[in-house]
Amino acid sequence: MLTLIRNGVLHTPAPVDARSVLLVGDRVARLGEVDEAALAPLGLPFEVVDARGGLVIPGFVDPHQHLIGAGGEKGFASRMPEVSLEQLLLAGITTVVGCLGTDGSTRHLGALLGKVQQLVAQGVSAFLYTGGFHLPPLTLTGSVTDDLVFIDRVLGVGELAISDVRSSHPTLDELARLVSAAMVGGRTAGKAGVTHFHAGPGRTLLKPLHELLDRYEVVPECLYVTHANRTDALMEDAIALSRRGAFVDVDTVDPGAGRWIRYYLEHGGVPERLTVSSDAHTAGAEPARLHQEFVAAVHEHGLPFEQVLPFFTANPATALKLRGKGRLAPELDADVVVLDGRSLEVVHVFSRGRQRVRDGRLLEGRQGDEA
Repeated sequence: MLTLIRNGVLHTPAPVDARSVLLVGDRVARLGEVDEAALAPLGLPFEVVDARGGLVIPGFVDPHQHLIGAGGEKGFASRMPEVSLEQLLLAGITTVVGCLGTDGSTRHLGALLGKVQQLVAQGVSAFLYTGGFHLPPLTLTGSVTDDLVFIDRVLGVGELAISDVRSSHPTLDELARLVSAAMVGGRTAGKAGVTHFHAGPGRTLLKPLHELLDRYEVVPECLYVTHANRTDALMEDAIALSRRGAFVDVDTVDPGAGRWIRYYLEHGGVPERLTVSSDAHTAGAEPARLHQEFVAAVHEHGLPFEQVLPFFTANPATALKLRGKGRLAPELDADVVVLDGRSLEVVHVFSRGRQRVRDGRLLEGRQGDEA
């Protein structure tokens, strides 16, 4: 199947001088001037989507969701539901990474992997972190390294809690061994091998991660900290960590992600090291919030569109070494979103080359191949 998306303003995420994107199968084939007359002689079926008045961007990459639900910290009645395919696609999310939360007793990695595989079968790209909030880490094979090597959907380990009353308070030696195990597994399998850290509001902030870099042979890009937007002090510590080569994530549980993005940039944070995630489904968090906070960052906080877009696309793909994701270029994955040029609402979504959302509505009954 060939799909020509034409007449839109392209951001790859950088703005480019091109008005059309040609998708062939599950890949981007060409950016530039292509018209129907050039496709007709091929004798192949093709579809044309008019994106006039719209912005054509890579699909959002959400690096942190509780796909089988989180919560449960106020009793069983507070358990959160699973994330649905519809929620992802209507938010423009074409790639998602799932994790366990505080509950590693009634929620299991096997269930999370099953949810990931379900989403893959339904047509989006989905992955997971092994492990969870506490040490020793939960695993599928008995080893963090082996989970990364033998289970294709596992990208790293986490979210592991630090500086939080809910943390298992791991020692530095334990943290170093975990980071090393994930890194080795990642390198063996050609994956990111990151350790995804949950930063709590505790007084130690990100001191354990700075000490890891100071005292152990730890590769900075293997450290990926989330919830950096809890307090000014925590954000300042995260900014310092980004300057050492680690990745930093801002969640969208509470409104105001745009304010934190601005703070990060104005206080010397490395732009290429910042990502934004939804943290769905924790209490009050849902996939739609990711898109809402993207819009708010531009419309309410006055940040330039082209400056904000990489935090939701290219940067998380880089942090997780998802080389086909987060960008539009020939031979990369055909994950494309068309936004309304004024409101920035989601109009069309293509995942792995197939249209999943048209005119803001989910196309029913269109499941995809393995992504």
